[in-house]
Amino acid sequence: MNKIILDNKIPVIFKINKNTPRYAMCFYFKIEEPEKKAGLYSILNRLFLQGTKTRSAQQLAQELDENAIDCYSEMKQDFIRFKLQCLNEDFEKGLEILSDIIKNSTLEDFDKEVIKLKGEIQAELDEPKSKALDGFYKNIYKNHPYGHTYTKILEDIDSITKEEVEEVYNNLLNNSAKVISIVGDFDKTQVENMLKKYISDIKNSPDADSKIPAPELHENALIKIEKDDASQAQIIQGWKVPTIYNKDYAAIMVMNTMLGSSGLSSRLFLELRDKKGLAYVVRSSYETYEKGAIFNVYIATEPKNIKTSLDGFKIELDKIKTIPVTEEELQNAKNNLIGKRQFFTETNLQQASLISFYEDKGLGADFEEKLIRMINDVTTEDISRVANEYIKDPYVLTILAPHEYLKDI
Repeated sequence: MNKIILDNKIPVIFKINKNTPRYAMCFYFKIEEPEKKAGLYSILNRLFLQGTKTRSAQQLAQELDENAIDCYSEMKQDFIRFKLQCLNEDFEKGLEILSDIIKNSTLEDFDKEVIKLKGEIQAELDEPKSKALDGFYKNIYKNHPYGHTYTKILEDIDSITKEEVEEVYNNLLNNSAKVISIVGDFDKTQVENMLKKYISDIKNSPDADSKIPAPELHENALIKIEKDDASQAQIIQGWKVPTIYNKDYAAIMVMNTMLGSSGLSSRLFLELRDKKGLAYVVRSSYETYEKGAIFNVYIATEPKNIKTSLDGFKIELDKIKTIPVTEEELQNAKNNLIGKRQFFTETNLQQASLISFYEDKGLGADFEEKLIRMINDVTTEDISRVANEYIKDPYVLTILAPHEYLKDI
């Protein structure tokens, strides 16, 4: 890998993978401004492929399809990311289309996309798991942009105007930090000239300060969501934990793998599903954003098993705090985690996405290599230490179930 800085100050990470037929490119736009209304960035993201000053939405779709070019955008809490993937010989065509989308989107069909988004959200919230997760994230990130969940979007969406979306678009285009990564079998000089040709007029603001605050959680919260037609109770319990920038990042990842993210071999799966038969789905997860991160445990179970499931969570969390893990279990967790990471970085597009993600976070494009070393350095003592340090009050517990099962909780 090597890195250049274009004349407009946008860093570009190149990674050459010989004998691969498709280029992959990611273009990150960091979200620096918190949303004034929930859903602004979601609507903007949906409008990028709805036409430019020279191409209608139909023309864009047809041109991409005829040239077998994958080009789309996706939004996360901290960024909007454009992805481009095409055959090597079509890269300049793809880059020209992508630059047109980024610079010249007209944000047409605003009203239609708002209506579609509302319908999709309402349908999604009919699913018990989605409704429970919505309640969990909205409360663990209460009064914070990361907590702009589906229900928060529905509260604000009718008041959002196209002018407000245009303002967010212009601010993202002109005042955000940006990063590009390109992976494939290419001539670096040739690609660099293409970038200068098509994106040299896109301004970068590498020193822009994020105005998104760090989220805070001061007290325990129990969120009960009544859904009388739910055949399963949905239970999520979560804690605020350190982000990717913290020295304990790798240790929390390994702990998460042991507890619930390694599938059939995880402790929660073995104890709560296999031995106690409480659920088909039980897991843990660790999600980190720029300004905050959470660790949570989740189970979908029969409503009559709510208390038993909560007791099961407590038992397993207490065990990992107080009983040292064996070297064998630790090594198995590390192997599982590293193996998954290698699997998820096999393609050029996966590599481009990860490289630019790390560069966007200021960790350096080669952070994955450092992370693997950090994972291998995790000790049994680290596991019990981080469990005790971070899995403690305050927490948010969200339970969705029929009314009769929530009365005594």
